[in-house]
Amino acid sequence: MSYFSQMQTFTAVFLAALVLTTGLRLWLARRHIRHIARCRGTVPADFSEHIGLAAHQKAADYSTAKTQLGIIDILIGALFLLALTLGGALQALHNAWLRAFDAGSYAHGIALIISVALISGLIDLPLSLYRTFVVEARFGFNKMTLKLFFADLIKQTLLGAALGLPLLLCVLWLMQRMGEQWWLYVWLTWIAFNLLVLTVYPTLIAPLFNKFTPLEDAGLKSRIEALLAKCGFRAQGLYVMDSSRRSSHGNAYFTGFGAAKRIVLFDTLIARLAAAEIEAVLAHELGHFRHHHVWKRMAGLFAMSLGFLWLLGYVMNQDWFYAGLNVQARSTALALMLFFLVVPVFTFLLRPLTSLYSRKHEYEADAYAARHTIPADLIHALVKLYRDNAATLTPDPLYSAFYDSHPPALLRISRLQSAVARGQSQPA
Repeated sequence: MSYFSQMQTFTAVFLAALVLTTGLRLWLARRHIRHIARCRGTVPADFSEHIGLAAHQKAADYSTAKTQLGIIDILIGALFLLALTLGGALQALHNAWLRAFDAGSYAHGIALIISVALISGLIDLPLSLYRTFVVEARFGFNKMTLKLFFADLIKQTLLGAALGLPLLLCVLWLMQRMGEQWWLYVWLTWIAFNLLVLTVYPTLIAPLFNKFTPLEDAGLKSRIEALLAKCGFRAQGLYVMDSSRRSSHGNAYFTGFGAAKRIVLFDTLIARLAAAEIEAVLAHELGHFRHHHVWKRMAGLFAMSLGFLWLLGYVMNQDWFYAGLNVQARSTALALMLFFLVVPVFTFLLRPLTSLYSRKHEYEADAYAARHTIPADLIHALVKLYRDNAATLTPDPLYSAFYDSHPPALLRISRLQSAVARGQSQPA
C-alpha cells in the first residue's frame, strides 16, 4: 500500500472511530437520562423504608443534570480533538513555537505540549465553574467559594508543573537518546514516578489542599483500632480531612503504602454515620488492601502503559501517522501528543471490561467487610451515603456498565442482604 493510501486509510479509520465513540457516548448519556426519568416516580422497594420519594427524585435530577453537562463536555472534547488534528491547530502551534525555539529541541517540544494543555484547561474552565457553582450548588453540595476554587486551580497548575515538567523532559530525552528500546526506559521511569507520587502524596501533596487532623473521637478511634488489630492492618495514623470546605459529599479512604499508610475520614462522613457504620465502611476499604486491589490495578495500568508505549514506538516512525492526522512536521513531542490524544478514541469500547474488573473488587471488599463487621451496618451506611450524596438508585444498566466503577446500588445492597439472610449478622 502506498504512503498516500496509508494516510487516507488512517484518516478514515480515525474519523470512523471518533464518530463511533462520540455517538456511542452521546447515545449512552441520552439513554441514561431517559431511564432515570422513567424510574423517577417510584423509590425501589429495597430502599423505600430508608429513602423518601423527595430524596429519590433529588438524586434523579442531580444525576440528570450532571449527565446533561457531560453531553456538552463530550461534544466540546470531540470538536477540540478535530481542531487540533484534522483542523490543523496542532501544526499551527508547532509552527508558532518555531519562532522561539529550534525544531526538535526539548524547549520546543515542552512548549508545544504545555500550550495544548493550557488551551485544554481554559476550554474546560467554564464547564468546571458551571459544574461547581451551578450544578453542585443547586443541589446543596457545593461549599467552595470562588476564591478557593481559583486558589485550588493555581495550586494544581503549579504542582502539575513541578511534577510534570521534569517528567516530560526526562521522557523526551529518553525517546531521543535511548534508541529503539526507548519505550522500555520510559515505562520504567513512569513506574518510578507513580511510586514516588504515591509515597509523597499523604505528607507533601494532600496537605496543600486540605487540613488533616488526628481523629479525636476516643470511642470511634478505639473502635477503628480494634478493627485494624483484628484484620492485621497497621496504619501510620487516623486522620480527619476538612472536606466540608469544598463539598458536603462524604467519603473515606486509605492513602500511601507500606509503613506510610494513613486512614482518612471526611469530616462530612463522621457527621452523617454512626460509629458502627463508619467501622463497616473502613472494613470495606481494608478489604481492598487485604485483596491487594491497589497493587492489582496498578499492575494492570502498568501493563497497559507498556503496551501503549510499545505501540507509540512503532507509529512514531510511520509517516502516515502524522499525515493522517494533518500534521506535516515530525518530532518526538508531536508523536507523544498525537498518540495520547487519539488513543482514547480507539479504547473507549474497552471501558466495560475495566468497569467490570473494578466492580469485582468492590464486591470482594464488601464481602470482606461483611465477614469482619455486621453486614447490616454496611448496608445502613451505604443507604445513607446514596441518599446524602444524591447517587441515583436507578442508573441505566448499559450506561452503568461503561462508566460506573462501583456496582449499582440495588445489586450491591442485594448481595449484602444475602449475607444477612445467611446468618452472617455478627463479625467474624
